[in-house]
Order: sequence, then structure tokens, then C-alpha cells
Amino acid sequence: MRITFDGTNLTAAAVGDEHGVSEREVEALESKAMTAHAELSRKRAAGELFWMELPYQKATVEEILAYVGRVRGRFENFVVVGIGGSALGNIALHSALNHPFYNLLTADKRGNRPRLFVPDNVDPDLIAGLLDVIDAEKTLFNVITKSGDTAETMANFLIFRQALAERLGENYAEHIVATTDRSRGALRRIADQEGYQTFEVPEGVGGRFSVLSPVGLLSAAITGIDVRELLAGAAFADERCRVPDLWKNPAYLNAVLQYILYWRGHSISVMMPYSQHLRDVADWYRQLWAESLGKRNSMAGGIVNVGPTPVKALGTTDQHSQLQLYVEGPYDKVINFLTVEHYAEVVPIPNVAEAFPAIAYLGGHTLNELIASEQFATEQALTNNHRPNCKHVLPEVNAFTVGQLLYILEVQTAFSGELYQVNAFNQPGVEEGKVITYALMGRSGYEDRRDRYLKAAERNPRFVVA
Repeated sequence: MRITFDGTNLTAAAVGDEHGVSEREVEALESKAMTAHAELSRKRAAGELFWMELPYQKATVEEILAYVGRVRGRFENFVVVGIGGSALGNIALHSALNHPFYNLLTADKRGNRPRLFVPDNVDPDLIAGLLDVIDAEKTLFNVITKSGDTAETMANFLIFRQALAERLGENYAEHIVATTDRSRGALRRIADQEGYQTFEVPEGVGGRFSVLSPVGLLSAAITGIDVRELLAGAAFADERCRVPDLWKNPAYLNAVLQYILYWRGHSISVMMPYSQHLRDVADWYRQLWAESLGKRNSMAGGIVNVGPTPVKALGTTDQHSQLQLYVEGPYDKVINFLTVEHYAEVVPIPNVAEAFPAIAYLGGHTLNELIASEQFATEQALTNNHRPNCKHVLPEVNAFTVGQLLYILEVQTAFSGELYQVNAFNQPGVEEGKVITYALMGRSGYEDRRDRYLKAAERNPRFVVA
């Protein structure tokens, strides 16, 4: 169950000197890489990177599993109320490790586990639509926000809380479980006052690094995912990623190769799984890569405006929508494939040789062979056209390999932050939008800014076509 990272097609030998990396370039960065490794090790030892310890939280896992055991069979639906890092990891784990049509299975086939919904937006049609299809009396709501004050999450929470109160009166506390800070924030105060079951987001674990904390583990466990195996896979990745040798560390080697290519103009990072189960891992990766590495300021305070742009694709679907651009468009991308050696199912393609000779070649093969051939063909087409690409190869998609993959990508991101010399764990660019929203919505202390923001956004009528 060991994931392989293959960076061969990022090299000059594969895609040419102009768009590929030489061994000499990697070796020239080894000193910088060792400094980055030492700094990550120092921060971890100082307790600043607690997300790296999440694979070893045995007591928390047992607490979650005990709670799941107590509520099993009581609810038809489980709704995750969160956004960003409080939702994307949940979605990724669910689509990776549960049946692709999980919610459409009968309760028996789901093991008497609840359907899962993650409405990670404040679109009114989405929230109203969800309330149309679930019975609040038969639903458990998991409200997730580290700060306890996230506007989108708390707005949706208030709506769902009211729906519960209207249906159940004052006896709705057992229908809400809060995942939040140990002591701070509005959600913590409400949870303590109203008596919700709570789980803690550990100190020092930001949203995009929280998937292996109670943020992601509760929804995984309640839908039947083996969270112990998930964390075992992450622990195995931790062992692999502690090694300082670039050539033996999958997270470090990929980070260095992509760092070199970034400064050569390949500033777009496309993640393209060839597995429907892994499609939302690419979505989770987009936030991880973008929010961690896209920064105006360096750690030293200088203006750098750096950061690779992550893009989500899916094989084979996006061979028919994006691949044309990737093969013949600008030389500004690195394609990151996620491939699977053994799918859970083998689906044969029927023989129709006599009736339909144009497609007869498909008969006698399997969809497994077809998707593998498509991935190989895409990889070769990119390589032949001097487009750098790499891949992570999973022996199969299971809890152990998914935990391993997520942890490798987290370490790759943190290590990249040290290479770029930016803080991979903050998101100051998000704050300005929050402040403007507070002013528009009338939050106390922001009233005087509303008119200023609205005036700044006045339109030039010559550029508006109504």
C-alpha cells in the first residue's frame, strides 16, 4: 500500500532542457532544501505544526467512534455545516472512500448509516433546497468552524437551528454536534449554553490542514470509513516524509521539482486524478496549495507576490475539455496525475465485433484497461509535446492510501512554503473580503466603512451594458 511518486516526466531528459529539470538543478537546491527541512523540524518540535501530530491522536479517535456508536441508527441524514477547510476535506474523504452513489443506497446497504450532505455555500437556493429534501427531525447537524464566528457557517447554522426548533421545540440539542475551538468563539459559547456534543479543533491546526482532525474524522466515521486505517496511512506517510534526503522523500522531491519549474514560468499546477473516487481530493488540494502558497509578503516582510495557481481536472472527463489547452497552449503548467493500479471493480466491455466493426476493438477488454490506457496516452501526449507532468501511483484507493496521500500533499505544501519563504499557515488575503462583508451586513464596529466600500465600487456607466 505504498504510494509511488514518479517525477520522471518533469525532467529535462523527458520533456527537454527548456521545460524540464536537470539533476544538477535539483542538487543545486539541496542546501536550501535542507534548511527548509531543518526549519520544519524545528517548528514541529516547538509545537507550531500540530497538524503533523494528527495521525497519532488515538484518544480523539476513540472518543469519535464512541459517539458514532451512540448515535448510530438514530438519524437518516448527517449534514456538515462548514466551508473551506471545514468542508472540502469531508467531501474528499466521502467521495474517495464511500460508494460513488452512497446517498442513493438503501439504509441496509449503507449499513444503517446516515446519508451525508455538505452544503458548503450560502446560496439561498442550495440551503432551501436541502431543507426540502431532509426531515430535520431525522437529521444530525455537524457545525464546524475553528473561530466559531465564520459568517457563512454561522448563518447556515442559525437557519438549520431554527428549522430544528420549529420541528422539535426546545429538545433539539441532540441534533447538533459542534466542532470548534476549545474555549473561544460564538459557537463554543452557544454549544456550552445549549448543551451540544462538541469536538475540538486542536490548537495550531488551520482549516486546510484539519482533514485528519475531528473536522474530517467525524463525518468519515459516521458514514463507515475506517478512520483508524486513515490515520495509519498518514502515520506511514509521516515516516516517509521525515527523511531529509530529497531523493527518498516523495513530498520534498515533488516540492523541489515544482519550485524550480515555477521560476521557469510553469506557474499553474493541475491535479488530474484518473479515478472518480479521487476527484474531490483535487478540490481539497486546490485550497491547500492556493491558500498556503499564494502570498504577497515573504516571511521577512518583503513584497513577493508568489504562488502557483492550482487547477482541478479529472481523467478521462477533462481529456475532452481541458487537454487541448494543456498539450498545445502556453508552457505554463505542471500536470499532476493521480493514478490507481487496482480499482475496486472490474467491468468488462461486451464483444460486438460483427454488428459494429468500428468499435469492435473495445470488446473483450475492460473499463479498467481503458482508463489505464487513456491515462498513459495523456501522459505520453503531454511528454511528447514537452509538457512537464508527474504522478502519484496508488496501489488501490482505500483508507490507508488516502490518508497517506493527504499527508504527503500537506507536507509537500508546508515544505514548499519554506522554499518560497512564505508563511504557509496564514491567509491575510482572505481577511479584507471578510471585513467588507461585515460592513455590508451591519456587524458591530464596522458600520462606518459601509458607505466607503460602496462608493469605491461605483461603476462607470460606459462599461455597463444593461
